[in-house]
Amino acid sequence: MAAAMTNASCLLSSVPTTSLAAHRKNPLRSAVRAPAAGRSAKPAARNAGLRVDAMAVEEKSRIGLVGLAVMGQNLALNIAEKGFSISVFNRSGDKTDNAVARAKKEGLENLAGFKDMGEFVASLQKPRTVIILVKAGAPVDATIAGLSAHMEPGDIIIDGGNEWYENTQRRQKEVAEKGLLYLGMGVSGGEEGARNGPAMMPGGDRAAFDAVEEIITKVSAQTDSGPCVTYVGPGGAGNFVKMVHNGIEYGDMQLISEAYDVLKTVGGLTNEELVAAFDEWNAAELDSFLIEISALILAKQDDQKTGEGFLVDKILDKTGMKGTGKWTVQQAAELSVAIPTVASSLDARFLSGLKDERVAAEAVYSAAGLGPADAKVVAMSAADKTKLVDDVRAALYASKICSYAQGMNLIRAKSVEQGWDLDLGEMARIWKGGCIIRARFLDRIKQAYDRDADLPSLLVDAEFASELVARNNSWRRVLVAAVDAGIATPSMSGSLAYFDSYRRARLPANLVQAQRDFFGSHTYERTDMEGWHHTVWSDMNSADSITTSGYNN
Repeated sequence: MAAAMTNASCLLSSVPTTSLAAHRKNPLRSAVRAPAAGRSAKPAARNAGLRVDAMAVEEKSRIGLVGLAVMGQNLALNIAEKGFSISVFNRSGDKTDNAVARAKKEGLENLAGFKDMGEFVASLQKPRTVIILVKAGAPVDATIAGLSAHMEPGDIIIDGGNEWYENTQRRQKEVAEKGLLYLGMGVSGGEEGARNGPAMMPGGDRAAFDAVEEIITKVSAQTDSGPCVTYVGPGGAGNFVKMVHNGIEYGDMQLISEAYDVLKTVGGLTNEELVAAFDEWNAAELDSFLIEISALILAKQDDQKTGEGFLVDKILDKTGMKGTGKWTVQQAAELSVAIPTVASSLDARFLSGLKDERVAAEAVYSAAGLGPADAKVVAMSAADKTKLVDDVRAALYASKICSYAQGMNLIRAKSVEQGWDLDLGEMARIWKGGCIIRARFLDRIKQAYDRDADLPSLLVDAEFASELVARNNSWRRVLVAAVDAGIATPSMSGSLAYFDSYRRARLPANLVQAQRDFFGSHTYERTDMEGWHHTVWSDMNSADSITTSGYNN
């Protein structure tokens, strides 16, 4: 028996790590399959080497995943935890080893690691399905090329990264020529969401979605409204919706930071008082992931230098970005959709990056007699602080309504352009859990679109309109206080300007259009007659211009 066990061990050790994984006997599993109930373990031990070879035929993974950085590794573990066997591959083998080791540590025996792409693909059940979570752009194209060399017609590739929607549409057409199906699937929730349940936004081939629906439904976040996943639409619809989601996220984060700034700088609230305010907000209409984590951040003591106060106060005021916010603003411009809350949040990130210039500018203006905003802080009474906290809460909520209204309008505009026929209420529903912008009031947004699927804007929904009116005075008081103190609130101010512009029947755009006609003969429409008109406004204009001909003077 000892000799037999030794021979079995030698056979096992002679099989490469990738082959062991392909046979579902990598370090995540026992060296041999556990015996069935009532069977002796001895025959399995005596023929361990033969069993390893046999596993290639007997067991295949339900799904595969390529790309084992933070999101990929956590999503793979989530899939395994939900009971689906999964094969994983990474270009650098150390990340594969790390994923295998972590799965073993967590007691997951249905995750297999590979270091050869061909063996990785061969380990999958047909039709083979692979999720890609690698850096957007060229790395995705390279990964698709590597996978498709080993795939067959009917197999499925799913790109789960933050990808430009047109790249998804291009790739869908390219792999279709090889008979492959393709999904571009936005995944939101960060590390925690990927591991425990993200919001997922798949778009592309419907047949591909149907094939993986069981898996992604169980893997996604679960709420009282159902799993946070749905078939978004054809082509690049899933990636586009995820892009706008990220743009809204930019706006949300900026709005919260402005609320924090007003309370801290104008109100003089301590970190403890800020935590209490955010916790109170999170128990009511502002209940959301971002408000929740903001309270946790504000409460965190500096654990890098003992006794040095709160960590948030030591963090450099420069905000990074990865590009989806910029894409959102660019698409809004292309589609002529106003999204000032998101656009101003992007500008705020740009300005935050000018740290050295801002420090120098503060010195210049201080020397000229205009000190920084925090120099104007006047101590507030407890009653005044309470009033300010209530006003800022109202201003933040009103601004968020405007921000989400802008995002939904952008999604609708793209849907119309592309013929996607997207369900805006369903988009709000799948954002309720798992994702970064998950919030209680997304239920309200879904209900608004359930009442009227053709709602031109959330701002004209009766319930939201009532809430905006109720918060109107508080909203304005906060922004006046910020302006008086010299505190920039670009996204809150942008939201209020959007609200005020949208609810006015007549804007000063008549003068702008007249100016355009004056210097460029761009013509204008009149309120009292049909057609387009052009005027020779002064002797600076030519009455003989081509544009003037055919138009009324």
